[in-house]
Amino acid sequence: MALPFSDSAAKKRDQIVAIDLGGRTTKAVYLQRRNESFVLSRFALLDAPIYEKSISVEMLSEHLKAVSQALEARGRLTSVAVGVSEALMRHVEMPRMPAEDMRQVLKMNAKNYLQQDLPNHVFDCFVIPPRPNAASPEPGKPAAGPQKQKVLVAGAKRQVVDDFVIAIKSAGLVPDYIIPGLLGPVNAFEMAMPEIFSREVVALVDLGFKNSSIAILAEGELVLSRVVNLGGDRLTSGLAESMGISYAEAEGIKVGMVNEVQPALESLLTPLGRELRASIDFFEHQLDRPVSQVYVNGGSARSEFILQSLQNEMMVECKPWNPTTFLQLELPPPQAAEIEQVAPQLTVALGAAMAAF
Repeated sequence: MALPFSDSAAKKRDQIVAIDLGGRTTKAVYLQRRNESFVLSRFALLDAPIYEKSISVEMLSEHLKAVSQALEARGRLTSVAVGVSEALMRHVEMPRMPAEDMRQVLKMNAKNYLQQDLPNHVFDCFVIPPRPNAASPEPGKPAAGPQKQKVLVAGAKRQVVDDFVIAIKSAGLVPDYIIPGLLGPVNAFEMAMPEIFSREVVALVDLGFKNSSIAILAEGELVLSRVVNLGGDRLTSGLAESMGISYAEAEGIKVGMVNEVQPALESLLTPLGRELRASIDFFEHQLDRPVSQVYVNGGSARSEFILQSLQNEMMVECKPWNPTTFLQLELPPPQAAEIEQVAPQLTVALGAAMAAF
């Protein structure tokens, strides 16, 4: 599933640099295609630039240069996943028409479909295929009313897209795709767990720095997505305050965990678990189908205690998953030794890579 904001002339890509611009840590991967297989050649985790309001094009360009150097990538085509402050994503119903026409309709009348005016935005659309068991008109009988189709819409301010394109080019890279980070886990999960993706009803939870997100998949269809304004930063800050320790100390013990911090961390996780559960309740009420499992990614997914605490609130089994299982690994020895540990953090970047292939 791909929602490009920038057009690319390339038809079939043999390699891609994919970058997840996180709030605290930038995650990046360099993937190559070999026949029907994909090879992970390098990954990188770098501290994100510190800025107060919005990052300048110059600062972003310098950061992307550092990412490219860390990856030692021979390829230059680049796919970038951006956060909820830079890109929006909505499920809508639109009349049947070509994707280019849908983009123009949204550009001229976004409020009619997205419930808000969005001037100076660019949009892209992905038509969600109807389910195989969906009801269809009887043979010879026309459908009642105008035919509609489910569409996943992505949008971003034109200036934001232009700034990203300039920064990517200034870093010596070639802009290929800019996609909403919300899609990263979905794309990666489809590749890593194709059977579960296509046959079950599951939720994907991405524990980010400033925000967490939940995406509910029903037999391969992204049915619901939601962002919760609670993430790893809130957990670490709350832990530091309650324990009277520094932010760095709290970050160090949050995942490794010692028994003394568990009560404080559990109280911080309760609101997040309840918000995620509310999204599951909404889905189950609307479609009358239960979510069987919750798969969690992000750095905090490495903590068994965090997963158990979320499971207690969400009342659905929560488990981590490895987004690299579908890849051939050809990493330098130091990275090969740590890939299993850092894999949950690479989920969005890997999903951004697969959007481009």
